Amino acid sequence: QVQLVESGGGLVQPGGSLRLSCAASGSIIRINAMGWYRQAPGKPRELVASITSRDNSHYADPVKGRFTISRDNAKNTVYLQMNSLKPEDTAVYYCNKVWDGNYFRWGQGTPVTVSS
Repeated sequence: QVQLVESGGGLVQPGGSLRLSCAASGSIIRINAMGWYRQAPGKPRELVASITSRDNSHYADPVKGRFTISRDNAKNTVYLQMNSLKPEDTAVYYCNKVWDGNYFRWGQGTPVTVSS
């Protein structure tokens, strides 16, 4: 069964940066469109960035120009570089494939808190 392990979250001041990593078991990243999702308290989980197997990336409007998704197929890892962080970016961040009828089993996520 596919395992996804997210890391890199933490506490950062507004305007700061973080780089999240998602390590996957098996060579799933190169054949699936992968995404970063986030869930803030009391809100549904939302897709914020995705990258296709052909390295085409897409971003939700709230993060455009600030977040960058990338992937290293050799390391089976997907990254999310987050710059110019805002308090509204506070959430638990997860990675998973882009919905194609199902998801892989969700990992535990990595919490990001943007606060002064």
